[in-house]
Amino acid sequence: MTLQQLRYFLATARHGSFAGAADELLLKQPSVAEQIRRLEAELGVPLFARTKRRLTLTAAGDALRPYAEQALATCRDGADAVRAHRTLRGGVASFGLPRNAELYALTDLAAEMHARHPLVGMRLIGQNSAEVAEAIRGGALEAGLVVLPVDDEGLDIEPVIRDEVLYATADAGRAATPMTTDRLLEQPLVLYDAHYGNADPTRRQLNERLQQHGGRLEPHIEVEYLAGALRLAAQGVGDTIVARAALDAGYLPEDLHTTPFAEPLYDTLAVAKQRNLPLSPATRELVSIALERLAAFDRARNRTIPTV
Repeated sequence: MTLQQLRYFLATARHGSFAGAADELLLKQPSVAEQIRRLEAELGVPLFARTKRRLTLTAAGDALRPYAEQALATCRDGADAVRAHRTLRGGVASFGLPRNAELYALTDLAAEMHARHPLVGMRLIGQNSAEVAEAIRGGALEAGLVVLPVDDEGLDIEPVIRDEVLYATADAGRAATPMTTDRLLEQPLVLYDAHYGNADPTRRQLNERLQQHGGRLEPHIEVEYLAGALRLAAQGVGDTIVARAALDAGYLPEDLHTTPFAEPLYDTLAVAKQRNLPLSPATRELVSIALERLAAFDRARNRTIPTV
């Protein structure tokens, strides 16, 4: 049994003749009659009672009719759902964001997407970049904004902008000169993203530098959020690190001083997606809006998006 046969069956039932069905379907009458014959042969019962003037449904044909109508309606609904995804009249965009998305003008990303495409649903997850990358790899998210480095197995990575990472301390003397790797080994540190530890991309970069000097990144205190680390650092409990975007946004307590690293350290923000897998129209549009916002953010601070 095929959808084509069901379509021919319903047209014949409506018109009471193969000729009428053929006219509706823009086919030749023998083609319609042959498909009905094959359908009856498969089911093993006649579906129409044939008289000289009209074809009428048999009891078997009358029993099949609602199921045929339902089958075709379900197919139409499925096609409409796919078209809605294609034309942004439906579908769901899924995108991962870093926890500090607000630093990069992404706070109202969902609101702007809704304003442009109000019928599109969204699933936005804000978490550490290591977890965003894993969610994309596993198919829980289509794409996401991550801070590099992340494990790129099975992923396509497109760097977008970078933001300098600064050393933050309550000791003005320590902030008077750029922080070297040797000096960093001596300082008690208060670091955020405790749940992810040294899997956090920024920590990974620091740890790699320390390893080259025979050390290891071992914070004195770990907290979950940047705001907590900044408060503790301002109280002199230990020093921390912070993206320049947070400094520019006024997130730092008054008692904190910042200095760059002697060997500049950067967070590179990138869009990640599954390798060789196209994005749905909804997610592709959301990514496009995110990139527009990041480009505007970068222009506003008079920096240039690096060439990929």
